[in-house]
Amino acid sequence: MSKVLESDFESVMLELLAETGFTCLSGDSFDPDVSRERENYHAALLAGRLRQAIRRINPELPQEAVDSAANAVLDIGFTDPVQENQRIHRLLVDGVPVEYQVAGETIHDRAKLVDWQDEHNEWLAVNQFTVVGTSKRRPDILLFLNGMPLVVLELKGPESANADIASAYNQIQTYKAEVPALFRTNLLNVLSDGFAARYGTISADLDRHMAWRTVDGETLVGPTDLLAWETLVRGLLRRDVLLDLLRYFTVFENDGLTIIKKTAGYHQYHAGMKGVAKVLEALTGDGKAGVVWHTQGSGKSLLMAFLAGMLVHHPHLENPTLLVLTDRNDLDNQLFATFSRCAELFGQAPQQVAEVAELRKLLDRQAGGVIFATIQKFRPEDGEEFKAITKRKNLVVFVDEAHRSQYGFAAKIDAKTGEMSYGFAHYVRKGLPNATFVGFTGTPIKMVDKNTKQTFGDYIDIYDITQAVEDGATVPIYYEGKIVRLKLDDTTRAVIDEAFDDVTEGMEDGEKASAGSKWSTLESLAGVNERLNELATLVVNHFEKRQEAIQGKGMIVCMSRRICVELHKRITALRPDWHDPADDKGKLKVVMTGAATDPAA
Repeated sequence: MSKVLESDFESVMLELLAETGFTCLSGDSFDPDVSRERENYHAALLAGRLRQAIRRINPELPQEAVDSAANAVLDIGFTDPVQENQRIHRLLVDGVPVEYQVAGETIHDRAKLVDWQDEHNEWLAVNQFTVVGTSKRRPDILLFLNGMPLVVLELKGPESANADIASAYNQIQTYKAEVPALFRTNLLNVLSDGFAARYGTISADLDRHMAWRTVDGETLVGPTDLLAWETLVRGLLRRDVLLDLLRYFTVFENDGLTIIKKTAGYHQYHAGMKGVAKVLEALTGDGKAGVVWHTQGSGKSLLMAFLAGMLVHHPHLENPTLLVLTDRNDLDNQLFATFSRCAELFGQAPQQVAEVAELRKLLDRQAGGVIFATIQKFRPEDGEEFKAITKRKNLVVFVDEAHRSQYGFAAKIDAKTGEMSYGFAHYVRKGLPNATFVGFTGTPIKMVDKNTKQTFGDYIDIYDITQAVEDGATVPIYYEGKIVRLKLDDTTRAVIDEAFDDVTEGMEDGEKASAGSKWSTLESLAGVNERLNELATLVVNHFEKRQEAIQGKGMIVCMSRRICVELHKRITALRPDWHDPADDKGKLKVVMTGAATDPAA
């Protein structure tokens, strides 16, 4: 049987790209020695084709504005490749600011580099395109959008045992070091060994390169299937998908030290596209857009930001207001931080609400705004007649951890006072009677009085733990139930039978103090010396046996900081070598949030 050479793989890839809408050309046709397409081999962009595209897309602009827009992309003067990539990305998405004179008046405008309707764009797939930096390099295939290299494909032939995804990644790193100009307009890079295929951004490490496992968003191809690369080409390297990723699904997160470019995984992309359709549908219905059921570790917060960006700019929503609701301050802070880092998606800075009055003021507006608040801020003041805050229809509410604190629509009557009370979600719906709701959760629930799907509508998209493990988004989780019983008398059991979660559900941190006496009683019983000694022995025996068969980590979740410290003491007494205070690489670590009132030891 003859071997499949890399050149054969390249030819098949080009044929498939032609099917998805690219014009395929040889890189030799762009060599300066034989063509006027480029002035020299250092030019990674096709300047003439870029200018022609700007002219087609912006027929109303004078030539001076067209040239000015082209020069903003063609001019090279960068030091940091990712920073330059971010600058160009904003020009691609927002257009290039230009000014020109008309009848003596200065006109300020924007020249679009991309036609989002894809009527005037030029798409090329070019193989063996020579580009020179500190060395001469010829990437296997480049995908050009309007003369700008948007995607680099590095292919390794199946005939070589050493030509794998890792070697393709290393080749991309070489290109980045030696011909960095090639990546100024780059959206993403694709790696393939003829079987598997991965894609990632200019800043992504190898382990952050992902598989694209679906063409239609419903049918999944296994990540190790023989022709997984074909699914990636047909599903990801389509003109419409690339335009969506460029416009709505790419962010640059800056932590003050480094800039990380992120683009959507296939599950985030398809969930986002489905989410937009469901929100538009719910506008004329009951306001229940549905539930996004994505497991922990799947990038749910980033998906929320991607979807928010699409909705904020959607013309049918006429500059909507977006409200992001959580039921805990720490979760509110976490999501607000994510959205703040992605503010360019929305074209406006998110606002975090501290007071009830501020929330009502921000929601009582005609349009716009990305607002963060906890659900508790919808609770009316004592004796207040709670009325609608706004009756606008173009208000979209995102609810994170939608399986919690989103119920209680039926009134409860206090047997002593005769007063009626409702859950927080009742006041949200009453305050925003015409809003559209989207729920996000990794653990939807279905009970008689608590049903996530019934509250928010049908599932928009499901990305469960099995799928996440297959994709490498999260590690496998193994569960084996163990019970170390509390020894309670009947009187004590009667005191603590009511679950603490039911008592504190929906409460902010300060409100939980009222339930403290019941919690402290249960905590004392769970943390008695005899039980902790038994638990420490169980933990040691369990992990020593399991480590022989399963390599991984385990987490012990304790009921309180006190129990955490006490259990740590007992485990280290049994296995002193598991923890060395002077060794940061010990087997056993304590991770917890401290309080000012904690004892020293």
